[in-house]
Amino acid sequence: MNQRPINTLGTVSALTLGGGGLGQIWGTTTRAECVATVHAAVEGGITLFDLAPLYGRGESERVLGEAFGGAWPEALRVTTKCQLGQRADEAILPRLRENLSRSLEALQRDHVDFYFLHSNIIPDDYTFPDPALAAVQDRFATRERTYYDVVIPAFQTLQREGLIRGWGITGIGEPASILRALAAPERPQAVQVITNALGSAGDLNRFQGPARADDIRRAAGQAGVSVLGIRAVQGGALTRAFDRPMDETGQDAADFRRAAGFRALADAWEMEPADLAHRYALSLEGVATVVLGIKNRTELRAALAAEALPPLTQEEKTLVEASLSK
Repeated sequence: MNQRPINTLGTVSALTLGGGGLGQIWGTTTRAECVATVHAAVEGGITLFDLAPLYGRGESERVLGEAFGGAWPEALRVTTKCQLGQRADEAILPRLRENLSRSLEALQRDHVDFYFLHSNIIPDDYTFPDPALAAVQDRFATRERTYYDVVIPAFQTLQREGLIRGWGITGIGEPASILRALAAPERPQAVQVITNALGSAGDLNRFQGPARADDIRRAAGQAGVSVLGIRAVQGGALTRAFDRPMDETGQDAADFRRAAGFRALADAWEMEPADLAHRYALSLEGVATVVLGIKNRTELRAALAAEALPPLTQEEKTLVEASLSK
């Protein structure tokens, strides 16, 4: 497994095992299979695990706690996240503490390596274009003033206390807000960025217009903020078939239809579409590690094999991008 530099942690594996599959949100699996997958990932050279309480209501963190029983190998690193939404200023730090305390208990650890804001960062005066989305605004969005004035100092407090080694943001908020956060004097050590050839956040995009993933990735590089690549297979849109029931009117399903040419290209290159998607993400400049959404050892073996292949050339990346209908 290739190792790549990342802020605060020195280096990590080119692939990260994400918590979505371990939390059973990317199709059916079992606790036993997930624990076995964790051990296989370590054997395969993976050193970073990216988790969140929202992944199976804490299931991904319980899987890691069970896998290591409190005896974590020294080389392994772990992240978790907190969904803040819109809370009163005085409630922010207590919420972060409470959330982190539960995560540490499940993980059987005394600290995490990165703590990510899981909320979408939005401008102070932002109004969601779809009135139906207003109902989820309080839950999924945090306004910029709160982020700068309250969230960042709270993260820094937890960092001084040794409960977290670093902090970051999820870069699928309103794109201009994310770009401002990456250029700010007080900036995160890491950002999670869409890294798929569609440039799509799929059903996670709650804003009008494109996700501007490439712009965000380049801005992170210029600012010295490490990039964790997410959504490499775009929620399954860049695989052979979805592994869960889908809303055919949603963006993930639309992206799957748009990717017909991508699957044809993968077939021509005698690869599985998911493997090609992972190779594409791994080949993007400035990505410290690509977070896998896999849920079992079979999917893990395929991802490890894809990582072991040479990076795609620029010509190959251009062909991948051209295969996607607009």
